[in-house]
Amino acid sequence: MSDKPSIENRFEQGLFASRWLMAPMYLGLAVALAMMTLIFVRELVYYAPQVLELTPEQMILAALTLIDLTLAANLLLIVLFSGYENFVSKFDFDAGQDRPDWMGKVDFSGLKMKLIASIVAISGIHLLKKFMEIRDIDTAVEFGQTEMLWLVVIHLTFVVSGVLMALMDWLQARSYK
Repeated sequence: MSDKPSIENRFEQGLFASRWLMAPMYLGLAVALAMMTLIFVRELVYYAPQVLELTPEQMILAALTLIDLTLAANLLLIVLFSGYENFVSKFDFDAGQDRPDWMGKVDFSGLKMKLIASIVAISGIHLLKKFMEIRDIDTAVEFGQTEMLWLVVIHLTFVVSGVLMALMDWLQARSYK
């Protein structure tokens, strides 16, 4: 019987240490961020020499592509930093004024809301790009009404999910008062 507290203590320490199994996943997200940066640079290098020949619509589509990649990279960074600090370990170095204000302050609920807001923004930009690609009725028929309908339905699903998550968080916060 006297061994139980010792066994229980070691078991709990082992469970607590298991959070470090998440560390390689966050390292993988850092690699994905580097990959996203390379894709961004590739797109920028592709469009930059063509800037004088691009129509305004093509330039807007190019800008939306770069914004889309930037939002996705921001999402990766938020999940990377917030997830690591919330679930693995606090950053032990002093980044001074270079440290983003939200770091260390985003809890799981805030992370969820930032995640869904980023997904809605990315989905909205993708949908806008598809709308801009439709130049006339012939293109619209070629593009496919079914595909466009599904893009709108999926986007609205993200929006409704975000609103419902915000409502659940609001109701939960009110229940603690």
